[in-house]
Amino acid sequence: MSNPQQPPERASTGPAGIEPREPVEPTTGTPVAGQPTAPHPAPGPAAPGPAAKDRAATDPAATNPTASETATDTPTATDTRLTAAGPRLLPATREHSGPAAPHAAGSESAVVGPDGGTAQTGAGARADAAQPSASPVGRLAATVERLRHEVLAAHAEADGRALIELAKGILVERLRCGPAQAARQLAELTEQAGATPLEFAVEVINQASRDRLSEVTSAFLAVAAAQDGPEGTADPGSREDRSSAVRLRAAESGALAADDTQAVADSLLEHALAPLGAEAVAIWAVGSDGSLTLAGSAGFSAAEADRWRYVPPGVATVARHGLAERAGQWIASLSETGLPSIGQHHHPDGGRVALPAGTGGRIHGVLEIAWPAPLDPQPPQIVRQIEALAELCAHTLETGARLRPDENAKPRVVPDAAELMDLADGLHDPALVLVPHLDADGDLVDFRIQHANSRFLDPAGRPRGVINGALLLEAYPMAAGPTELFDRIERVYATGEPFRAHRMRLTALVGDVPLSAVADISISRHANSVLLIWRIEDEAARLASLLQHAQRLGRIGGFEENLLTGEITWNGQLFALYGRSPSSLPVPLEELSAHAHPDDAVAIGRFLRTLLHHRRSASTAFRLQRPDGVTRHIRVVAEPVLDSDGRLFVVRGAYQDISAQHWTEVALAATRDQLAHTEQQASERNRLALQLQHAIMPPTQAPLEADGLQVAVRYRPAETEQLVGGDWYDAVVLPSRLVLLCVGDVAGHGIEAATSMVVLRNALRGLAVTGAGPGQLLSWLNMVAHHLTGAVTATAVCALYDPHRHTLRWARAGHLPPVLVRGTDAAPLPLVRGMLLGVVSDTVYEEHEVQLAVDDTLLMYTDGLIERRDRSVEESLAQLLTAARMVPPTLDQQLDRLLTYSKSDTDDDTCIVGIRVG
Repeated sequence: MSNPQQPPERASTGPAGIEPREPVEPTTGTPVAGQPTAPHPAPGPAAPGPAAKDRAATDPAATNPTASETATDTPTATDTRLTAAGPRLLPATREHSGPAAPHAAGSESAVVGPDGGTAQTGAGARADAAQPSASPVGRLAATVERLRHEVLAAHAEADGRALIELAKGILVERLRCGPAQAARQLAELTEQAGATPLEFAVEVINQASRDRLSEVTSAFLAVAAAQDGPEGTADPGSREDRSSAVRLRAAESGALAADDTQAVADSLLEHALAPLGAEAVAIWAVGSDGSLTLAGSAGFSAAEADRWRYVPPGVATVARHGLAERAGQWIASLSETGLPSIGQHHHPDGGRVALPAGTGGRIHGVLEIAWPAPLDPQPPQIVRQIEALAELCAHTLETGARLRPDENAKPRVVPDAAELMDLADGLHDPALVLVPHLDADGDLVDFRIQHANSRFLDPAGRPRGVINGALLLEAYPMAAGPTELFDRIERVYATGEPFRAHRMRLTALVGDVPLSAVADISISRHANSVLLIWRIEDEAARLASLLQHAQRLGRIGGFEENLLTGEITWNGQLFALYGRSPSSLPVPLEELSAHAHPDDAVAIGRFLRTLLHHRRSASTAFRLQRPDGVTRHIRVVAEPVLDSDGRLFVVRGAYQDISAQHWTEVALAATRDQLAHTEQQASERNRLALQLQHAIMPPTQAPLEADGLQVAVRYRPAETEQLVGGDWYDAVVLPSRLVLLCVGDVAGHGIEAATSMVVLRNALRGLAVTGAGPGQLLSWLNMVAHHLTGAVTATAVCALYDPHRHTLRWARAGHLPPVLVRGTDAAPLPLVRGMLLGVVSDTVYEEHEVQLAVDDTLLMYTDGLIERRDRSVEESLAQLLTAARMVPPTLDQQLDRLLTYSKSDTDDDTCIVGIRVG
């Protein structure tokens, strides 16, 4: 584009203001003498070289090829041209003593035609003007492509020119000079730094502003210096590092100059986010109701953006979660979260970042960025860069909401602080109007109490004038305590979502003593102010509500009857007890018998005489017959109220529905009777079983007369009478002069076990007179147990002692073997084969014979002697053998000693049969 002050020889330019350019040296950028003018390449199908590609990827502005001329030439204005490397800033006019030098901007651009050919603009287009295009469609496509590149060049020119002009303005303020001197100074410093004008302009802006973007740029340069080469050989001012600052400032310039949020999204994605690998960006605006509106997007299809243009309040999305967290949401893979979001079907496994866009403690929206692939943890400098971009979005959303309100929204008046103060004064509850208090960096640190209404009472007794104007945390430091009141206020101010709480505890310090109160809280944001309203719970109202709930839960209704005027007052619960409508007339006490069961007339009469004639408190229970046919059990209690002369004039009292209690008492009484009857039956059964057991199994037995043999028996019943068991023993001299010795144990307890024990004991004694051996006797006894006793199972040991031969033949049916005590040694007899009695109908029992010597002792016992719940049978048997080795002088003493020192803990009955050879 030509400058109006340009010399005449420079006025001729190519189409669209693109000027011809002399060929220059690739290394120095100076024109080559005697060479014809060459067309300058423009964006299009002509691919730039490797160096140009690197420059285009990292730097929106290419190096000025005529930078060496700025040492002597004084630029007074700047121009931007679109080159293969991006927008280029060049001097537009020069103050030069010699002939005007041509511009270093390119003059031609090549575009791709529909047939794959190349169309040229500028000088090349003029050279080929004589050659007609292949078709009208091709000429139209070439024209559209050329215009598109010119539009892009204009946008790039505006972005770069804004930054350079801003840098000039900074130099004017710093150097106290004019615009021309500032332009010359900027050109000289640019040449000395070896950077492009756009890069150096960004560096000047960063040094002067010291804002969030400059911090991010400094972090980039520091990291680059630490990572590039050993011993810090990196060049912090390298082209690659400076390009980060250029991208951020270009994005900022585009955001500030944009007239809508959509343009901001395009600028952020193009200049700052695309180099980071992002593919799309969405800017959400937060409504006062918590809804999200898509204010702008880039990288998403138009259909996808239209589908997500509005998100109602309460819908969980990635942007909603980013709004709830101060640090935002950094999601490695969207599919892992299960959250819906814009563009989720295109790259479901890609990473997402959602950051709240806020300034001054107030959140205006959310910046959401999408990556095509899973997102790795980002370094701190990248995080700070994206946070800076979120602040740019907040600026746009704030100014857009203020300058361009929603056209479809209904007009509403947003009250300022003064109007809000008037509103607070009209409330009947205490209220505070709060305004944000920001620090020097613009961060929210506290709220200032702008106004306290007339209903406000300070807990510490301070007047309203002291509270007005004070900082909230200074006046009430406990607001930042466990109640989190300050956090609630800060959240409402940031998001605009109102907060309501019922029965929230408020604490205030009064002379270093914390005083608490329960109140209902309401917090809402109005414009740039916050209205805090609270209602302290009234003690009288709370007690009345508590009493009402107690009457409802206890099914109690109160009444009061004035005997002088006849006025009767019932509460609502009493009408419900009577089954009557609240609009009906209450029932007087004198008519109480008409609404009760006829059998309760006598009790009601006594109640009324005591209350009305004797003037004493009284109570009674009766059956109320309601109009709906339901009969309820009611208890009434009342007291007389006397006047100053001692006359009765008011009776007040209460009715209580005791139907549930009455029927519970009836059921409990029936249960008690049934339980007493059952206990009596059980006691009788146990008594009979115990008497039967003692009749058959006495604790001791008369001495048995046998040649050379001492026999002693002991029986110890169970300690609990309900555990009457089936242990039994027998010792008798048979007609053959052999001695029958046996012990057994029937499974179970109670009278059934006792009767089964009697059957087996008598059966074995009767079978023994046949002269059969112990094995055969147990086989017959097994048949009796299996067929004749109702499938009773039992264990037993049966032995026959021959006094002449001093031998003992024995057999066992699932029982513990006898113990032989010889001298100071005690050991069980060998374990012979034998099944439990009553299991099968027919079985064989193995016999064993042992030769006894003089003074040998044989012990036969049931498991009640040794059984313990916490030990195995082997351990308990070992303890018995230890005790049996201590042989007292007599056999009776030995059996008594075994019972005394028995460590059994099963409360089972026990039998012991002992013999000693004399």
